[in-house]
Amino acid sequence: MWRDSFRLQIFCLLMAVLAIVVLVHNFFQVEHLDDDTVSGSSWITENNVQHSLSQTTKTTRKPYCGYKQQTLSKKEQAEQESLLAAIQWPNPPDRKIAFVQSTDPAHSDFVIVKPSGFFKVGDQLEVLVRMKDFQGKPKQYGGDYLQARIHSPLLKAGATGRIVDCHNGLYKVFFTLLWPGEVKVSVSLVHPSEAIQVLLRLREERPDRVYFKSSFKSGRYSETTECNVCLPGDLPVCNFTDLYTGEPWFCYKPRKLSCASRINHAKGGYQKGLLTQEESLFFQSDVNIKRPILSSGPDSVIVKPKAFTDSSNTDRAEDPTVSPSGYYYEDEWRSRTHWIHHFNKSDDITKCLQGKVIHLFGDSTIRQWFEYLTAFVPDLVEFNLGSPKNVGPFMSVDLKHNILLKFRCHGPPIRFSTVFSSELRYIANELNGIVGGRNTVIAITIWSHFSTFPVEVYIRRLRNIRRSVIQLLDRSPKTLIVIRTANVQELGPEVSLFNSDWYSFQLDSVMRKMFSGIAVHFVDAWEMSLAHYLPHNLHPKEVIVKNQIDAFLSYVCPLQT
Repeated sequence: MWRDSFRLQIFCLLMAVLAIVVLVHNFFQVEHLDDDTVSGSSWITENNVQHSLSQTTKTTRKPYCGYKQQTLSKKEQAEQESLLAAIQWPNPPDRKIAFVQSTDPAHSDFVIVKPSGFFKVGDQLEVLVRMKDFQGKPKQYGGDYLQARIHSPLLKAGATGRIVDCHNGLYKVFFTLLWPGEVKVSVSLVHPSEAIQVLLRLREERPDRVYFKSSFKSGRYSETTECNVCLPGDLPVCNFTDLYTGEPWFCYKPRKLSCASRINHAKGGYQKGLLTQEESLFFQSDVNIKRPILSSGPDSVIVKPKAFTDSSNTDRAEDPTVSPSGYYYEDEWRSRTHWIHHFNKSDDITKCLQGKVIHLFGDSTIRQWFEYLTAFVPDLVEFNLGSPKNVGPFMSVDLKHNILLKFRCHGPPIRFSTVFSSELRYIANELNGIVGGRNTVIAITIWSHFSTFPVEVYIRRLRNIRRSVIQLLDRSPKTLIVIRTANVQELGPEVSLFNSDWYSFQLDSVMRKMFSGIAVHFVDAWEMSLAHYLPHNLHPKEVIVKNQIDAFLSYVCPLQT
C-alpha cells in the first residue's frame, strides 16, 4: 500500500515537471522563436483579414507579423498610438473615386492673398490653393499631397512653405519672407488624394513589394533564398532576428544547407502588377505626379529690406519645429536654428576635425558625406578595406591630423547590391560599442529603406536607436550626435509605389517627433533638397551635399558669437 502511494506521488511529480517543461518550451517558441528554423504560418494574407482605415485616429489595421511580434510597455504603446495618430491622413469620402473626379493639377490653381500688399523681410505671405478635378469641378475634400517653395532665381535663394489642408479642396500655404527682392511662389501636386489611398493600401497590405535575398554556401555548393522582415507561407525559415535589439529578419531555409551557412544579403527586386488598371491612372508622370499648379494671377511679390537689421543676423535658437528651418541665399544654406560656418577650404575642415573620430551610420545618402569629405580633404585618404563598391564599410584616415572617418550601412532591410553577412550591423548595437567623448562625432540617417513597410517597423527601429543614443549620451555627455533627415527625390509611376516622397515625409515626421527633446542635432536635408532650384534627386547634387556638410560641421565646430 505504501509502495503504491509512493509510486503515485512519483508519477504525479513527473507529470507536473513534464507539464512545466512543455509550457516553458511553448513560451520560448512564442517569445523568441527558434534560433535555426521556424514555421512561417504566422503570416496572415490580405484575403484573411479585411483592411480598413477610419477617418478617426483609431484604426483597424491588418496584423502584419513584422510589428505584431513586438511586446510594448504601456508607455511605448501610448507613444506608438500617438505617432500613428499624428501622421493619420484624411480619406476621400468614397473609396471608389473615378479618375475624372480625382485631382487634376492642370485645372487647379493658386492665388496670392493680397498680392499687391507691402511686404518686408520677416513678413508672412499667404497663398490659397484651389483644387479641381479633370472635369474642372472644385474638389470638396482634402488629402492631396503638395509641396511648395518661394524662390528668387537670380539670387539663388529659396525656402519651403507650411501647408495647411482645409479638408474642402482648399489649401493654405504660409511662407516666411526671408530675403529682399522679387520672390516667386511655386506649388506642386506630388500625389492626388486618391493616389495617397493606394499608397496607404500598399504600405499595409504589400510590405513584400520589395524583396530581398541571401546566399548560403558550403564548399562549392550554394543556394539563394528570399528574405524579408516577414515571409508568407508555411515553408521553414531561418530566423536571423537580432538577439540584442529584437529586430526581426527571416530567410527561407535552403533545401540542403544550414542557416549558419549564410554569406551575404542583397536586394532581390521589386514586385510588379501591384495596381489595378483604374489605380494606375492616379500615377502618371506628365499628369498627376509632381506636376506644377499654376497661379491664376500674379505669382510673385516684391519684398523690401527690413529696416536697420540683416535677416541673416537675427537671433538663433535651436528648435527643430521652426518652419522653415532655413533658406538658401546665393546658393548657401542659412539656418534659422543655429549659426552656420561655410567650410569652403579643405584646411578649415581639417582644422575642425583634427583629433576626432567620425562615425557615419545609415544609407547611401549619408555615404555621400563620406565621399564628399574624402574627396575634398587632401590628407583624408581612404583605406582599402576590400568592401564592395557603394556598400562598405568604408574608412578614411588622416594620420597627420589624427582624423578617422568611418561609414557603415544600417542593418536590414537595406536595398544594397550585396552586403557580407558579417557586415550586417544594426545602428543601435554599433552605438552600444562606442565609448564616446568630446572627440567622438556620430551622424545617423535611416529612412529610405523603410518606406515599403508598415510604420510600426520603422518606429521599432528608431526606438532601439534612440535607446542606444540616450545610453551613449548618459555615459559620455560630450559625444556629438547629428541626425540627417530624409530628402525629396525624383518620382515616376514605379518609384512612387516604393519610395514616394509621401512615404518619406511620413517617416521623417515620425523621426523628428521621436528624437525631439533629446540632445541630438538635426541637418534638415528635407528642406535643403526641397528649397533648392536643382531637380529633386534621391542623391542630391554636390552643391546641396556641401551645404549639408557645412551644417553638420557647424555643430562639430560651432562659431563663437
